[in-house]
Amino acid sequence: MKKPLDFLNNLKSFFIEIGELSLFAKRFFKESISRPFEFKELLRQCFNMGNRSLVLVGVTGFILGLVFTLQSRPTLLEFGAVSWMPSMVSISIVREIGPVIIALICTGRISSGIGAELGSMRVTEQIDAMEVSGTNPFKYLVVTRIMAATLILPLLIIFGDAIALFGSALVENLKGNVSFLLYFNKVFDALKFSDIIPATIKSFFFGFAIGLVGCFKGYNCKKGTVGVGEASNSAVVYTSMLLFIIDFIAVFISDIFFEI
Repeated sequence: MKKPLDFLNNLKSFFIEIGELSLFAKRFFKESISRPFEFKELLRQCFNMGNRSLVLVGVTGFILGLVFTLQSRPTLLEFGAVSWMPSMVSISIVREIGPVIIALICTGRISSGIGAELGSMRVTEQIDAMEVSGTNPFKYLVVTRIMAATLILPLLIIFGDAIALFGSALVENLKGNVSFLLYFNKVFDALKFSDIIPATIKSFFFGFAIGLVGCFKGYNCKKGTVGVGEASNSAVVYTSMLLFIIDFIAVFISDIFFEI
């Protein structure tokens, strides 16, 4: 009898948390358009998130391009279609693989960091102290971080895609004697606006999800210092799941409007 009850309780908790997250998002939109605007903190958060993630995103993108090309090359050689390598790699990376993989990497770096940082501030009563002193902690801590993640993730994805394509071009240059100029000419011939626009639009939603869930988990952290670890861990898990849902919706919509 306990198992059905446990399942129902877990399901109830899940829907309650979804409702709380929705209210949290509603408060974010309300606070983001009201004065005062924390531009300095927003710029600082953008710099921190972007600068500290550049190396991780660059290395991930480079290895992604190398591995994808090395794994695909033998199959294309078998069918005598190795000349299609630049087109296939560029469309795959720009449309789907690049945004999703880099967003997942940034989830581990950004969302968990936000959850741990705000969780620590909550359990050490720094957020309560800000409320007592008359400062709006939600606007200063939450709004700036969500907006920074939303703005910076598309730039990181573009950077990661470019590095991935360079890694792919390097493999083709070494293994197939294809010059970088020829490779990138084929890449730009293959890519269309219907490939780039949907991928760019959904990257903003990826950034928003990363910032929102990380802030939600950290801002509502409980159970003392143990809760900080739980907030950081659950932020990554929930955000990863949300990214796949957003990606599915984005692909479905782009398939209708852009006829991909």
